[in-house]
Amino acid sequence: MARELVNVYAGLGANLGHASQSIDSAILALGQLPEILLVGRSSFYKSAPFQADGPDYINAVVHLQTRLNAIELLRAFQNVENLAGRERPYRNAPRTLDIDLLLYGDGNIQCPALQVPHPRMRERAFVLVPLSELAPDVVTQDELRNVQAQVVTRL
Repeated sequence: MARELVNVYAGLGANLGHASQSIDSAILALGQLPEILLVGRSSFYKSAPFQADGPDYINAVVHLQTRLNAIELLRAFQNVENLAGRERPYRNAPRTLDIDLLLYGDGNIQCPALQVPHPRMRERAFVLVPLSELAPDVVTQDELRNVQAQVVTRL
C-alpha cells in the first residue's frame, strides 16, 4: 500500500561559490527525485550569516510533497548537498549548499538525526520570510515582527 503524500517545507541556503546557481540546481534536483513533487518555491533572499562568519547567504524555501518518511527525505537532501560539494568542517561553517527539513506535515520528530519542526526556524528571518511567502498560514505576524531586525533582502 502506497504511503499518503505529505506536505513538506525545506529551507535552502548557500554562501560559497555561485550561491544562486547552487540553490537553483538544488531545487531542480529535488523536483526530479523519485517520490518527491515540487509544489512551489519562494523568491530568493540575501542575508548576512546568522550566528556565523563568511559571505552573505542566498536563501529560499520550497514546498514539496512526498511519500518518503522524514529520515528517507533527510538522506535525499544530504545526497543533493553532497553532490553540490557540501563539506561540514565545523558547525555553521560557510557552505556550498544547505538543505534543512523545516516542516514534515504535522509531524513532531525528535531523534538524534532529525528534529522537526526545525528547532530554530522560528528565530530566523531568512527562513520565516520565504516560508511566509509560500505558506502565510504557517508563519504568524508576531513571528515576523520578532525577527524584523534581521535584514533579509528579496532578490
